[in-house]
Amino acid sequence: DLRAQMLASSYSQYQRAAQRWWGGIEPSYLAKSGSRRAPVYFVSSNTHAVANLLGGYAQSHRREMIEWAIRADPEGLGDDVARAAESGREEEIAPLLYYLLRAFIHAGSDDSKMNEVRRFESTKGLLHLSGPGRIDVDAQILRLSDLDPTAIDPRLRVPGVERLAQSEAVLINIDYPLGMAAYHLLSRVGQGVGEVRGIYIMGKAATLNGRVGDVLLSNTVYDEHSGNTFLFRNALTADAVAPFLRFGSVFDNQSAVTVRSAFLQNKDYMATFYREGYTVLEMEAGPFLGGVHELSNPRRLPSNEIVNLTPDVPFDVGLLHYASDTPYSRRQSLLSKSLSFFGVDSTYACAIAIARRIFTQELARLDDRRPSRWPGP
Repeated sequence: DLRAQMLASSYSQYQRAAQRWWGGIEPSYLAKSGSRRAPVYFVSSNTHAVANLLGGYAQSHRREMIEWAIRADPEGLGDDVARAAESGREEEIAPLLYYLLRAFIHAGSDDSKMNEVRRFESTKGLLHLSGPGRIDVDAQILRLSDLDPTAIDPRLRVPGVERLAQSEAVLINIDYPLGMAAYHLLSRVGQGVGEVRGIYIMGKAATLNGRVGDVLLSNTVYDEHSGNTFLFRNALTADAVAPFLRFGSVFDNQSAVTVRSAFLQNKDYMATFYREGYTVLEMEAGPFLGGVHELSNPRRLPSNEIVNLTPDVPFDVGLLHYASDTPYSRRQSLLSKSLSFFGVDSTYACAIAIARRIFTQELARLDDRRPSRWPGP
């Protein structure tokens, strides 16, 4: 016996809520932009990965965190931290520090440690906005020229990264929205910023042919919301993810289905998609790609069509998911459980691939200096 209440009961109310959300972000974006609306790399992911990779708090407080973890032994990981610290290998210690940062912050009885982390990240150019416009989708804003190459994760130090100090571009990361919220929020961002230079989507998904912890890269998405099948060129490749993935595998050239709900799955339902070659079940790619269509095409989003985004989109589009569930083989529903420390490996491999793609794209632009094809407002 289920009962649902819709908080925004009409399409226009949904748009109004999305506009209120962007209204809470826009002043900070303009402050980062300087004299005009800066070009933007848009990312939808979690907020902890971007903060840890680019903010540098865990890296800069490594000794303090290692001593605390060995002493407090959170989740029984104290011995693992000690072994990783003794090995001196970045790929061993960094995931543990990133995962345990939350417990480290909340080990105290007040918010002083969280405030300290936020202040530290702000000195490295990363601004965190909690619940802008009273909408529960956090945002982070970073001007690439404010990056501190010595503080970021070592795996992000691509050749020439220090030249990002010349960039005017801004990175906007939002805490991934699900369903049609993804469409509305991306639409508001696209209307409010200058040139869009890249849109990168990282999420969790159920896999019908892999294992928990694998990474899935799709270039075809069927959207149950619009009935559209989206075809696009995925800017992220297996080669961009695999070097940073220790335990899982990378599946590229996948086909995804954006489902309406995490609770409407059964074996017959999933078998239908599986027979058609769809292996990834998730909840945001279709609406995001609908937003991409409207950012790069004079037509509104159609319905029940094949939408080929490949020839029209003048900016990068990257899509990847890490597998959190295997509902077809183990009857585990999407979002049914936390990945715990096991999920850090695939989550950060995805985030590293996205950040490196943004850096290399912007460095190539700085080398080229040709006028962009994007007209901007």
